[in-house]
Amino acid sequence: MKPIALSRLTICGIDELPTHRSHGVTHVLSVLDPEREDPGIFGSYTPHERTVLRFHDVIEDKEGRPAPTRADVEAILAYGDALKDTMAGRRDGHLLVHCHMGVSRSTAAMITLMAQCEPDRDEDSIFTTIREMRPIAWPNSVMIGFADDLLGRQGRLTAALQRHYAIQLERDAMFERWMTELERMREVDFGRALGAQKV
Repeated sequence: MKPIALSRLTICGIDELPTHRSHGVTHVLSVLDPEREDPGIFGSYTPHERTVLRFHDVIEDKEGRPAPTRADVEAILAYGDALKDTMAGRRDGHLLVHCHMGVSRSTAAMITLMAQCEPDRDEDSIFTTIREMRPIAWPNSVMIGFADDLLGRQGRLTAALQRHYAIQLERDAMFERWMTELERMREVDFGRALGAQKV
């Protein structure tokens, strides 16, 4: 069975949305900043079902920009439940999950949905799939922490996230510079700590 019982899964950023309008997208999960204008591109997509969630991509509360909450991740899981409920009446489907850049919130949301749909699947294999789908994936650690708890993964999803961060940091120095600029050094340190243990 394919994850989410759909034949195709896509992760992207807002700037990439025009490239997917002719790709037979049937379901869209948009994760946007609360104040951001809704992208108008979906009017040119083929008929599809779309859900919009709004919360910031930070890992610590900042003035006017609170970190994602447990309720935000519960909303993602409710979306996954709705997809499963409609599975019997759907022959095929293409789910597109996007956020601003297709790096953090959207990858965390897709991991959450995959872990929900396949409760017995190994966590590292989920992250391997995410890297194949989206090589620039750097999932929001706050979201993954809530997903880990809500799905009863008992810390395994968070441990796999640490291994994912370590792989990404080893793969490309861009990630450390990028996340430092975004004030997400705590995630970089989390991934680096695993690398240090191996020395």
